[in-house]
Amino acid sequence: MSRTTPRRRSRGALAVTLAVVSLAVSACGGSTGSKDPAVQAPVKPGQKVDLRFWSWVPGVDKAVDKWNATHPDIHVKLEKIPAGSSGGYAKMRAALKSGNAPDLAQVEYQEIPSFLLENGLVNLSPYGADKDKSKFVDWQWQQGVFDSEVYAIPQASGPMGLFYRADLFEKWGVAPPATWDEFARAAQKIHDADPKAYISTFPAGNSAWFTALAWQAGAKWFGVDGDTWSVNIDSPQTLKVAAFWDDLRTKKVIKTEPDFANGWYKDLQTGGITSWVSAQWGDAIISGNAPRTTGKWAVAPMPQWTKGANVSANWGGSSTAVLKGAKHIPEALKFAEWLNTDPASVDLLLQGGYGWPASADGYKGSSLDKPSPFFGGQKYNEVFAQADKSIDNSWKWIPTIDATYQHLNDGFQAALAGKGTFVSAVKQAQQQTVEDLKRKGLKVSTGK
Repeated sequence: MSRTTPRRRSRGALAVTLAVVSLAVSACGGSTGSKDPAVQAPVKPGQKVDLRFWSWVPGVDKAVDKWNATHPDIHVKLEKIPAGSSGGYAKMRAALKSGNAPDLAQVEYQEIPSFLLENGLVNLSPYGADKDKSKFVDWQWQQGVFDSEVYAIPQASGPMGLFYRADLFEKWGVAPPATWDEFARAAQKIHDADPKAYISTFPAGNSAWFTALAWQAGAKWFGVDGDTWSVNIDSPQTLKVAAFWDDLRTKKVIKTEPDFANGWYKDLQTGGITSWVSAQWGDAIISGNAPRTTGKWAVAPMPQWTKGANVSANWGGSSTAVLKGAKHIPEALKFAEWLNTDPASVDLLLQGGYGWPASADGYKGSSLDKPSPFFGGQKYNEVFAQADKSIDNSWKWIPTIDATYQHLNDGFQAALAGKGTFVSAVKQAQQQTVEDLKRKGLKVSTGK
């Protein structure tokens, strides 16, 4: 990732230009945070400040308690909310609309453009946020930067790898697949060895996972050129990924059950599913839900489309953002920066399993940087440390990504019901996404 100075136009990962955000916001009758006529001054020394913070991140309560114990003049009240896609964002948007939003909130990277579209975030650059840039992994910092203005402080990401049952792979003579072709052959070999065992599931209702696989394959779904959004979901790279999983589904060597559901957790526990292409935060999911499999799991890099390549992708990731209407912006920014860089805070968040730290110093010497008994004594996070350096940083998001996810979910689930294929689902989502953006009054190019 090439570094950019704070006042140069960023073309970094997931960044869209503020010019386009301004266009989007204008279509909604608002104005961008950078146009705010007044900048709040910090409160006077000794003056007490109360901040409200909405988050669903595990372990964040302990970090907030530590902040409150060490910063008596700025008290943060944590209010736990459902994860964003499970209702948290709807709650935030309702609060913004009613003028009763919290000072700070958890906002995933892919959701930042949609909140900017709604003029829901505070531009933090006038408050000195740019000085914090060097404290963070550069590509994660860029998640909240739009036309050199900072709208969110990064917290964590999800570099990807392959979790696999090392004991079962060894039993059946299966090596961790280095390529997707090897993955397909391993899928057949595992199911032949035990008809009740599968290499993986294709979660038709979780297109965020599918998006990460397309990202790794080299797809570039979204972009910005001047005042025009480009949409290229049905690229050859994405269609290749869809066809690959459709072929495994047709051969019945993978499952198609939902992930994060009771049946899926049971399969993790019993060996019904023997591997999972997932983000680093998947370690807490597996260890927390299949504790009796301690010592049986290991981690390898993601399978590659080209033998010998080293390409990863990101699934998930969040920021701490200051929402429109915050009464104490300087103090809210101070907390957001501390929460995501202070070693004690980061360690508490790591213990909760919040993801891969955005703090530039968050990995080395942390609890992640140690051998794990659950993963057979493997220092498995070395895989994710490398993956974090192997992510295509040119990936961008659009302000209607939630609708795109739903279109893909609907199409994939229809395919499971015998109506279409995964490939046709991707093609349909392309058309629907173009229509979504146009309905927002935005200019759209299909990139063809």
